[in-house]
Amino acid sequence: MKKFTLLVVLLASLFNANAQEPKFVSTEQENRNVLIEEFTGRLCGYCPYGQVFVNEVLAKYPGDVFTVNIHAPSSLSPTNYPNLNTTKGAEVYMAFNNGGGIPAVTINRGETNHPYYASEEVTPLLAEVAECNIGGEVLINEETRTATITVEVYYTANSASDVNYLTIMMSQDSILGEQAGAETFNPDQMIGNQYVHMHTVRDYVTATWGDEITTTTAGTLVTKTYTYEIPEVIGDPNGVNVDLSDIHFIAFVTEKKQGTKTAPVMNVTGLNCLLAYDEEIHPYLGEVNLMGNVSCSTIKPATIEFINGGTADITSMKYEVEVWGVTTQYSWEGSLPSHEKVTVEEELNIYVGERMVKFRITEVNGKPYSYNKEVKLVSEEWADAYFQGDEDEFKIDILQDKFGSQITWELINSNEDVLASGGPYTTLAANGTKLHRTKVKVPNNECIKFIIYDEAGNGINNGAGEGYYKITDSKGHVIVEGDGKFEKEAHHTISTKEGYASVEEMTNETYKVYPNPVKDVLTIDGENIEQVNVYNTMGQLVKSVSCNDNTVNVNVNDLQNGMYIVNVIDANGVVSSKKVSVLH
Repeated sequence: MKKFTLLVVLLASLFNANAQEPKFVSTEQENRNVLIEEFTGRLCGYCPYGQVFVNEVLAKYPGDVFTVNIHAPSSLSPTNYPNLNTTKGAEVYMAFNNGGGIPAVTINRGETNHPYYASEEVTPLLAEVAECNIGGEVLINEETRTATITVEVYYTANSASDVNYLTIMMSQDSILGEQAGAETFNPDQMIGNQYVHMHTVRDYVTATWGDEITTTTAGTLVTKTYTYEIPEVIGDPNGVNVDLSDIHFIAFVTEKKQGTKTAPVMNVTGLNCLLAYDEEIHPYLGEVNLMGNVSCSTIKPATIEFINGGTADITSMKYEVEVWGVTTQYSWEGSLPSHEKVTVEEELNIYVGERMVKFRITEVNGKPYSYNKEVKLVSEEWADAYFQGDEDEFKIDILQDKFGSQITWELINSNEDVLASGGPYTTLAANGTKLHRTKVKVPNNECIKFIIYDEAGNGINNGAGEGYYKITDSKGHVIVEGDGKFEKEAHHTISTKEGYASVEEMTNETYKVYPNPVKDVLTIDGENIEQVNVYNTMGQLVKSVSCNDNTVNVNVNDLQNGMYIVNVIDANGVVSSKKVSVLH
């Protein structure tokens, strides 16, 4: 049984020179965020399809739209494992969807509707000015499972009601269990034969319909603080373990009581969750993200987040990053107060593909410290296009399916400037295809990215015509191509380089390049080798061997660890390319 205690009932004052300054929330007027409460069930065959529409809205408006999935006991939401029903969730379910079918959603607690209409309902709400801003944080003690929750509400305009209501919900992601219709309507949200239940309401920290806010005029700052003991298991019978790494807290303000329920939602936000420890020094790693949408290098700028979970301020840290056995040391100095975050930017050498990267904090405030965490990062591959001169003319072929009006594409450079774009196209009268060709001048020594979108999320080869896309150079060599079978988008990155007019991806039948990874000497076996060039990931020539032989040895002992491109040029001027890792 969960327990919560309201520590500070209400702190409100008119905003003036002597009023308390908010810590988490802005005093500037902002637009309204949106809450989607989705009513669903594990034996509802169409509910995974409803989740697809909600997911599309979340992807379209990240940070502005928040959602929870609510299960209530019924024939479509049984109590066998995993039992996702909650008593308070059932109250909301009955108030907004009593007797109605599922899946269904209420958006900012308006009229209940099918998730299909979520996007068109959300968009105009996001353009409205909110009467209040809301923000806060959750500090979680892992040992005691106690959460200290602080929420601030600042009124930038008068509310239409003298009494508003603050509600805080806890949801949980990544709950594995049965789900009717998942394989048919939302297979991407499955692991094996189990569905991954996301955004699932597990509990309400406040009363179901919220705690009263009694001062609702412009300039008012309201602060409420709660302690909440996070249960280890929720659900009776067949409850689900509450994993602290998968929980989220959502806070929202509703305008007034309408019978039992409180509505509409005035504003909503997700609360920032931090781990808090009863220790003086306890930093840990937060989010790590690779930056740069267009990159033709394994050297990736990255943002690394460090969180101070201890009670003392941190002024310096030393940390290490290990990728594929290669460790790089870094240091940081600054001011990181207790329970705050800092984000640093570093360049990481992430080889192409999915890589497990090890982070270690080795020193804090001048004293030894031990912390380790592995993070999976993905470095995307790119295609190489070689031509002589300052630019070349590429041909972009789009073979649309019937639904051309759903198709758009763009070609962008490393600064994300659009070099060319196309679509939407005309919808055909019947299933079939139609070719669209665009010619575009592409500069040399540049990294560019081709992105094709399908608004319906089912690609351009899904039964309404066998569409495809293809990019070729001025000599007719195919640089990238796709069979049109994707979901919302497909993309390819291309590196243009000074060189011969033809390049082929090296295969075992062309040349043998070994060993890979290589420590000292790289060997290339094949016929009619005239030249071998080695480039680093920045496109710089670091080795060049001229020869007229069938076997060439290249000494790489003086190269730094990392990824390199080996170009083998034959007697006919054809370039074959191979990515090779140097690892001493």
